[in-house]
Amino acid sequence: MSERRKQDVERVPLSSIAPDARDLIQAYRESGEISFQDVPLATARDNYLRGCEANGLPRADCAVVRDHEVPVPGATLRVREYRRDASGKPPAVLFMHGGGWVIGNLDTHDAICRTLARESGAAVYAVDYRLAPEHPFPTPLDDCAAALRWLVDHAASLDVDVSRLGLAGDSAGGNLAAVLANTQVLLPRACIVRAQVLFYPVTDLRGETASYQRIVTGFPLTANSMHWFRDHYLRPGTSLDDTRFPSLFSPLLSPLLAPRPSNASLFLLSCGLDPLADEGVAYAARAIAAGARVEHHHLPAHAHGIITSAGRIDTGRVMLIRAAAFLRETLLHNS
Repeated sequence: MSERRKQDVERVPLSSIAPDARDLIQAYRESGEISFQDVPLATARDNYLRGCEANGLPRADCAVVRDHEVPVPGATLRVREYRRDASGKPPAVLFMHGGGWVIGNLDTHDAICRTLARESGAAVYAVDYRLAPEHPFPTPLDDCAAALRWLVDHAASLDVDVSRLGLAGDSAGGNLAAVLANTQVLLPRACIVRAQVLFYPVTDLRGETASYQRIVTGFPLTANSMHWFRDHYLRPGTSLDDTRFPSLFSPLLSPLLAPRPSNASLFLLSCGLDPLADEGVAYAARAIAAGARVEHHHLPAHAHGIITSAGRIDTGRVMLIRAAAFLRETLLHNS
């Protein structure tokens, strides 16, 4: 969006932002509104790591935290396992971190995964997928699909119950989780996804919703940020298509366009002050229409990123605990 067009859009006043998030947004605005796309890529990655460390939850104790090596063509992935208890055969949750497919790693989301494992009772496996632009689409998705195959193939030695499987992620990680859940060809044979937990996911990469037009300034993630992430994730010339002429790849980029939506139980968090707000709401509505059990929390006065800032934004902590309860209810109590 041009600078002239940005000036035509009314900035969301601080008084309209939720009280528990207002100080962080005010500090961001007063510091010059330097976002991901405004600095070199290496700096954006380092800033994101520092921000998650400064604003995230404390790292909860888990009985098991260990890294596994998963071979994929041309590389070896790290998959980090979190368990509340060292014994038992818990359900498994594959977690994909956010960061626009470009930034973020296991460390930026370590506290989140620890909390999910402790509060849900499931074994959580976080994927350190390769990042764009060094590894553009479909490599991050392929890495997550490979991690899921590894998890299912090694369920016996890992001592997890993959008949009670959940997929989870925030932002771009929510996109990867949703694509896996909605694309049968990417799932291991006879694999059934029981639960999706998606925090403000990217579900429509076309970026044509009203919330993209509304959130263009005043927040760390804006429409311009999303365009920057998308341009790094996709190779030049990649077609996003539309619903009239979907290509083979459209649902692999935009799970909202999946021809047959997953009927897995869905927990979805969307935030009103987020360019991704409308597509998150649309994804939840489509899941309801498909007959899935859906728990959708929409926070009209919060912005993108409250889960990675849950140490400073209490609503983020509450939503993360509620998501863990959803996993516990869905994967443990309804088995």
